[in-house]
Amino acid sequence: MEEQKNKIRPEFSILLAVSFAHLLNDLIQGVIPSVYPLLKEEHQLSFSQIGIITLVYQIAASIFQPVVGAYTDRKPVPYSQIIGMSFSIAGMALFSYAPSYAMILCAVFLVGIGSSIFHPESSRVAYLASGGKRSMAQSIFQIGGNAGTALAPILVAYLVLPRGQSSIVWFCAIGIVGQIVSYYIGNWYSEKLKNRSQNSKSTVRIPDLSDTRVYMTVFILMLLIISKYFYIASITNYFQFYTMEKFGITEIQAQVYLFYFLIAVAAGTLLGGIFGDRFGRKYVIWFSVLGVAPFALFLPYADYTMTGVLVVIIGLILSSAFPAIIVYAQELLPKKLGMVSGLFYGFAFGMGGLGSALLGWHADHTSIEFIYHICSYLPLIGVVAYFLPNLQRIPYKEVI
Repeated sequence: MEEQKNKIRPEFSILLAVSFAHLLNDLIQGVIPSVYPLLKEEHQLSFSQIGIITLVYQIAASIFQPVVGAYTDRKPVPYSQIIGMSFSIAGMALFSYAPSYAMILCAVFLVGIGSSIFHPESSRVAYLASGGKRSMAQSIFQIGGNAGTALAPILVAYLVLPRGQSSIVWFCAIGIVGQIVSYYIGNWYSEKLKNRSQNSKSTVRIPDLSDTRVYMTVFILMLLIISKYFYIASITNYFQFYTMEKFGITEIQAQVYLFYFLIAVAAGTLLGGIFGDRFGRKYVIWFSVLGVAPFALFLPYADYTMTGVLVVIIGLILSSAFPAIIVYAQELLPKKLGMVSGLFYGFAFGMGGLGSALLGWHADHTSIEFIYHICSYLPLIGVVAYFLPNLQRIPYKEVI
């Protein structure tokens, strides 16, 4: 009865708290790509070096996430978000006064470590507080992160760009606020773990699929993440340079264009969660990745005004997939929530970093405009979503 009651009533206070903590965490992370024009000018960096900054950060954020998730599956750590925020604060402090390229890489590595600790347990909290509405809960959690990422270029444009690199230190205060919010979440999570330990033999429903089918499904999901995050890397890391070069606009105007895209990503994330619960996660995943293809193909040929319209449409559609992918993977392997969340968040970050490095190298050897012609074909990989099993239509079995 208690489980049914929880399914009817998601714990929105916790969902909003973990979403707000995610906003603060990803706001700190979003500062890194937002200051690339400043770093490029002050430190005389190439596009390849900018790509390496993203790669170092994303590798740190990706490699450790599955490890953290697998560890917390065995031994949950309710206050892990506070630990993660501590690494991010240290990284921001170092980033603000980094005198060299090597120190910048060290700083973003620390921020990446903080992200790798923050995400797996936070995603598990969203799952536990969902009351059965898992796509909605995951989208509430994810929209916080997307909103934080969207706010970063605006704050950087008006607070950092006029004052220089040292002003980045003010973002440490955001990490401290995040630790306070995470303490509230940790208290709830600790209580939840105590209640669950009293019923240690509770059963878990898992889809009745062969191991081979499960592995193939995970492989397909990872292909979709490659497509999605390579394309997103092209926008978040290089769109400022693209619009500045193609349309001759200022750095602040370019940051505003990036803001449009990131706000659309936040809105699309929420819609993806709502539609995932209502129509099925497979169909949302399929539409999100493949549906953006015609707009991505047209983007390199658009004029100034139409470019702004297209990036909003692309962000809105493309972002709806990730909450559905995470929940789909959690339902596929419900006994390994932390490992699954860490694996997919980590893989997404890793592909974003790898994509940024490869695109930066390619932009140095061709042009910043040419990479958007290449990336416009990436959403066509979404056709492989056809082969995902529909988890809402297959039998389940219960295991202890």
